[in-house]
Amino acid sequence: MDYKQTLNLPTTGFPMKANLARREPEQLKQWEDGRLYQAIRAASEGRTRFILHDGPPYANGHIHIGTALNKILKDIIVRSKQMSGFDAVYVPGWDCHGLPIEHNVDKELGERKKSLTRSQVRKLCRAYAERFIDIQRNEFKRLGVMGDWANPYLTMNYEYEAIIARECMNFGRSGDLTRSKKPIHWCFTCQTALAEAEIEYQDESTDSVFVKFALKDDLTAEYPALKGKQVYVVIWTTTPWTLPANLAVALHPDFEYVAVDAGQGEVYVLARDLAEPCMTAFGRPAAAILARLDPKRLERKVCRHPFYDRDSIIVLGSHVTLEAGTGCVHTAPGHGREDHDVGLEYGLEAYSPVDDRGRFTPEVEFFSGQFVFDANPQIRAKLHETGALVQAGRLAHSYPHCWRCKQPVIFRATPQWFISMDKTGLRRKSLEAIDRVQWIPGWGRERIYGMIENRPDWCVSRQRAWGVPITVCYCAQCEALLLNEEIIDRVVRMFREHGADVWFERDMAQILPPDARCPRCGHDRFIKETDILDVWFDSGVSHAAVLEVRPDLRWPADLYLEGSDQHRGWFHSSLLTSVGTRGRAPYNAVLTHGFVVDAEGRKMSKSLGNVIAPKEVIDRYGAEILRLWVSASDYREDIRISDTILNQLSDAYRRIRNTHRFMLGNLYDFVPETDGVAAAQMAEIDRFILHRLQLLVEKARRAYDLYEYHTIFHALHNFCAVDLSALYLDILKDRLYTSPAKSMERRSAQSVLYTLADTLCRLMAPILPFTAEEIWQHMPAAPNRAPSVHLAQLPAPQREHGDAELAERWEQLLGVRSEVTKALEAARTQKLIGHALDAAVTLSVNGDLYDRLARCAADLRSIFIVSAADLVREAPLEGAFESTEIEGLRVRVQPAVGEKCHRCWIHEISVGQNPQHPTICTRCTNALAA
Repeated sequence: MDYKQTLNLPTTGFPMKANLARREPEQLKQWEDGRLYQAIRAASEGRTRFILHDGPPYANGHIHIGTALNKILKDIIVRSKQMSGFDAVYVPGWDCHGLPIEHNVDKELGERKKSLTRSQVRKLCRAYAERFIDIQRNEFKRLGVMGDWANPYLTMNYEYEAIIARECMNFGRSGDLTRSKKPIHWCFTCQTALAEAEIEYQDESTDSVFVKFALKDDLTAEYPALKGKQVYVVIWTTTPWTLPANLAVALHPDFEYVAVDAGQGEVYVLARDLAEPCMTAFGRPAAAILARLDPKRLERKVCRHPFYDRDSIIVLGSHVTLEAGTGCVHTAPGHGREDHDVGLEYGLEAYSPVDDRGRFTPEVEFFSGQFVFDANPQIRAKLHETGALVQAGRLAHSYPHCWRCKQPVIFRATPQWFISMDKTGLRRKSLEAIDRVQWIPGWGRERIYGMIENRPDWCVSRQRAWGVPITVCYCAQCEALLLNEEIIDRVVRMFREHGADVWFERDMAQILPPDARCPRCGHDRFIKETDILDVWFDSGVSHAAVLEVRPDLRWPADLYLEGSDQHRGWFHSSLLTSVGTRGRAPYNAVLTHGFVVDAEGRKMSKSLGNVIAPKEVIDRYGAEILRLWVSASDYREDIRISDTILNQLSDAYRRIRNTHRFMLGNLYDFVPETDGVAAAQMAEIDRFILHRLQLLVEKARRAYDLYEYHTIFHALHNFCAVDLSALYLDILKDRLYTSPAKSMERRSAQSVLYTLADTLCRLMAPILPFTAEEIWQHMPAAPNRAPSVHLAQLPAPQREHGDAELAERWEQLLGVRSEVTKALEAARTQKLIGHALDAAVTLSVNGDLYDRLARCAADLRSIFIVSAADLVREAPLEGAFESTEIEGLRVRVQPAVGEKCHRCWIHEISVGQNPQHPTICTRCTNALAA
């Protein structure tokens, strides 16, 4: 007789090989054809909403691994909240305006752009954005990201553009939006102003010069030691090209300055703490200090410019430091923020004789028409010619670069539009709002607080074509803004009907009421602004354009989630636009993730050859492995990725998958509503694993609430690999395969397997939605079970399955099992046995442990997976393995007596006693008769 045919061997259609790259697209199509997202929305009606508001990526290329991380993380959150009983609507969005898109269109057009009108360029930018929205939408869906993909928000939609214009004009009405000339970051390549969030810092080697400014005022009355000397105030700068714009030299009011003998009748004014290193560098280490100078007595003294016939006054400023240089700071109010601020105090012009291309204007003697960086050698030569150059060199330091073209930028004063941080208290209100938000991790609060506390006014104007215009008109005579409710409503209506292009296509008479007059001076001529808004303003008002507008969402959002760079980006602009017009932050919590780096912690770079594209990973491993990578990482730090890491995760995935395949395979004849066994009737080991399962559920639910997904992955993987595969399921095989099919013993085991599969499937669903759905569809049918796992809820802890006393006893028993395994390994090494079922073990223990083991003495054979197991109290066992972990435990391993049963493989003396079944044991004979 073929006894294999009498065993209850696993049977399932759930495949061992995942073939994720092939099956996932099929699953996506099934979900889409079955309108799963709409079904989830319908089932969620009336629940409390949880709104994660999507930070819009730029529609300007294929997604990269960092974008995949971001979207998968959002999807895990949305899915977990949905399965936690919320109505978790997810509306994806795209940032469609701005330099990133226009820059790529420029590259495609080349020289042709010069022959196109602004409107034509804008239409090409719109088409470019539309193309990549479709590309990225499909790429995000391929990751398994669930959302309202048919109705995303786009910052270039007419309604959205109308709201951008409205929010901009609201800042104008409040008085926060003003036009002024002050230094801003200027990209001479892109020819536009840039915000701090559009700046990247890279190391550059630049010219470094020490320059002496001759003091014109006589100090001998106050400092007699200087009589007959020519006094110079010495400055140090790493931007010699800004010297033509110098109007002042700044000293710190609280530092002590000294007059140092420089030889040949010259005296240098330096900060006392920097005098010695400076004079050493100048070749005069032992120079004498002739006088100690009070900077307040030098205020407004006049120096002579080093190569122009004009004055440079001494001013006082707290921005001066002793970190480097001389303690005397070259001040060009048109080329630096602190320079401009101190210049305002002293009535100095924001003088910036540099054009949009970064070239000196015609008024700049000696250097007219030269590109500023190229002019540095000529400026250095001019300083040498006039005798003003003290020392020159090169310095490597961090320098600002444009985020888009990667070229270095300059600080340049030009007329721009600013949102004031202090005029109506925007800074103070924003700082107060920050403390009413939950920041995850907590250091996010400190980061954005410091940025808001120290930031300048927000420069919102850009000199480009593709964006929403700054929708203001101002008086041609006094520059007062013309803004009222009637004008705001007219502009908003036009934008809703025609989009932002209408601002450029219509003249002012079609925009303003016919009787419009300046509210300040009564003038009737106005200038229509043609600069566009900073793209961060576009995305920053998404709370107004999306959360407040869509009926399935609400304001404020529960959560904003982006990379850590967005403390100065989207988190920042959203905070300012919301606090400035609504008095509070648009989010209740902000979660930050790190950046993707390679295995060595290096930033992804084409030049390093370490870039990993999401499509490559998906085609090779499947999207589930990318999702597993996201969940396995502590995203609060930088996240490492490599082929080695992905292979390790693939192995982990296989262990999880195969564990479920085993459970599903042993449920082929199980009907939950008729075959289920109550926990009270189950074997102890069954109740013990249910206890362990509840601990996992509690841990995972807590981790989902805290957004700690790496905790879930490691706990789930460990449970599948250790608690189940290496322990419970290994022990269970004998009972599942050899017991009568409908016996209480087997049904008890199947009941646990069903509970395990159902619970683990729902626990993993937010992280592994494809695999969870596949498992769900292969589980035994049950009444009232959701047609998709994504319509089900996360499992709740079943308190009735908790049994601390049982768990403590079994933890001790498993400790003994571990020691028995060591003894079996030793016996196998000594060739005493082959397989563990070839062994019979005798355990000698003492005290309470004997009493505890005695309660399950009949089960020890199956727990140790041997053919026989005996328990004795404190008996000397010759040749026994002595445990070093459990005091008094000895394990003797001997070959099992009796023949090997051809059905269950256990050695048993009853084999051969039944003439009808001479090759199997009595237990198996009885099972066949049942």
